[in-house]
Amino acid sequence: MKKVYIYDTTLRDGSQSAGISFSVQDKIRIAQKLDELGIDFIEGGWPGATPKEDEFFKEARSIKFANSKLAAFGSTPSVDSQVSNDPILKGLLASETLYVTIFGKTWDLHVKAVLKTSLKENLKMIGESIEYLKKKGRRVMFDAEHFFDGYEENPKYAVEAIEVAVNAGAECIILCDTNGGALTSRVFDVVREVKNNVNIDLGIHTHNDGEMAVANSIAAVSAGCVQVQGTFNGYGERCGNANLVSIAPALRFKLGFDVLSELALKNFTEVSNFIAEVANMKPNDSQSYTGKNAFAHKAGVHINAMMKNSKTYEHIEPDKVGNTRRLLISELSGKSSIIAKAEERGVAIGKNPDEAKKILKEVQALENEGYQFELAEASLILLMERVYSVEKKYFTIEELRVIVEKHVDGKIESEATVKVNINGEIRHTVAEGDGPVHAMDRALRKALNEFFPSLNNMRLTDFSVRVLDEKAGTAAKVRVLVQSQDENTSWWTVGVSENIIDASARALIDSIEYKFLKDEEGASKK
Repeated sequence: MKKVYIYDTTLRDGSQSAGISFSVQDKIRIAQKLDELGIDFIEGGWPGATPKEDEFFKEARSIKFANSKLAAFGSTPSVDSQVSNDPILKGLLASETLYVTIFGKTWDLHVKAVLKTSLKENLKMIGESIEYLKKKGRRVMFDAEHFFDGYEENPKYAVEAIEVAVNAGAECIILCDTNGGALTSRVFDVVREVKNNVNIDLGIHTHNDGEMAVANSIAAVSAGCVQVQGTFNGYGERCGNANLVSIAPALRFKLGFDVLSELALKNFTEVSNFIAEVANMKPNDSQSYTGKNAFAHKAGVHINAMMKNSKTYEHIEPDKVGNTRRLLISELSGKSSIIAKAEERGVAIGKNPDEAKKILKEVQALENEGYQFELAEASLILLMERVYSVEKKYFTIEELRVIVEKHVDGKIESEATVKVNINGEIRHTVAEGDGPVHAMDRALRKALNEFFPSLNNMRLTDFSVRVLDEKAGTAAKVRVLVQSQDENTSWWTVGVSENIIDASARALIDSIEYKFLKDEEGASKK
C-alpha cells in the first residue's frame, strides 16, 4: 500500500475563509485534534505575519505532538532582500519548527507583474532562501505557487523554478493550483509530465474555484503525488481549498492508498464537526462523507432498496467515516420507509403493516398542511407513537395565553400564562421571558418541574420561523422549528399554524414530550 502524506493547512489557509477568525487557543485545540487523528503535517500559520501567529508557535513548542509534524509557512524573500536579514525568513526560523514550507513564484506573469523583478532574480530568491533555511537545520518543502497556470503559459520557466528548488535542497515540491481553475484531466497530465522529468517527491495543493479541488487532488495522487495539502471542511479563501474530508476516505477506501488509518477515519465526522464548532461555522449538512445528509435517504424507492442491500444507494458504509444512516420520512415516503423507521425505534410493524399505512397517511396529511419532518425527527417519532402505540399523555395544555407589551421607553416584555393538566392535577403558572417562546418555555417548566425534574437538564438552543405562503400576507401559515438539548443529545420539533404563537407552542410542547419519552425509554433500557 503506497503511502500518501496528508498536509493540513486549516490553521493557515482555512483561517482565510470569510467568517473565520481563529484565536490562539482555537488553533491549539484544532492542532491537538489533528494530531490525535494522525495527520502527517500541520501547517500552523505564517510566523511574523501577526502577533497571534507568533504566540501560537510559542505555545505550540510546549506541545508534544504524538503523530503530526508542525510546519511553519512563509515565502521567498522580498526583492533585493538579503536572506540573512530578511524578516520573512527570520520569522520562519523564530518559529523553531523543524519543517518549513515556503512558496515562490513559478508563473512568469506574477514575477513580472507582482514581484516586478526579472525571471532570473526570482529563481535566485527561490534557491538562496531554501539553501539558507537548510543551513539553519530546517527541512524545507517548496510550494510552487500558480504552477499549473505558469506551466500552461511558460512550461520551461515553471519547471526551471522547481528544479532550482530541488537543487537547493527542498525535500518535496508541491504543485499549486492557486487560482483553482485547472481541469482534472490537465492536472493529471501535468503531474505525470513533471514526475517524469523531476526526480523528487511531489505534492498537490488545489483551490476550489472551479469546484474541482477534490477531484484535482485525487487525480494528482493517481499521477504520482505523495503529499496532499488541504483543509478540513474545505475552508479557505474565495471558494475554499481542497476538502480533506472527501480526499482522505477516497484515497484510502477507493484507491487503496495508505492515508491515515481506518480507525482514524472512523473519527472523521466527529473531527469535522469539532473544527466547524471551533471555527464558529455551521456544519455543511450536504458535505460528502461527514455531512448530516451524506447518508440520508428520503425517497420510498431508495429506502425499499436500502432495506434489502445498503450498497444499492450508498457508495461507502457510513460508520467507516464515523457517520450514521438516516431514513427521512416525508410525503414522498412509501410503506418501506415507515417500516424501516419503526424498526430503527425497535418496533417491528410486521409483514402486514396496516400501521405503516396509517402513519404514512398522517404524514402526507400534515405535510399538506405545511409540516416537514426531515429535520424535526422528534415530532415524527411522537407522531408514530401516537399512531401505532398506546399513547402516553404526559400532560395536557388546557389554557395558554401570551401577552407582549411594548412600553413608552421602548422596552418589550413577554408574559405567558398556562393551565396544565398533569394526570388530573392542575397547575396554573405565569412567567416572563425575553420573548414569547422563552416566556412559554419558562411557564411550562414551572408547571411541570415538580412532576418531571429532568426538565432541568433540557434547554432550548435554536428557533427558526418560515412563512409558508408569502402571498397570503398576515394570514399565511408559518412553520416553526425548535431545537432542544439535554446532557446527551439534541433534537428538533415542528409546529405549523396561521398564528406564530400557536405554531411555536406546538413545537415547544412536542419538544418537552419528546424529552419525557426519551428519558422513559432510557430508563427502561437500564
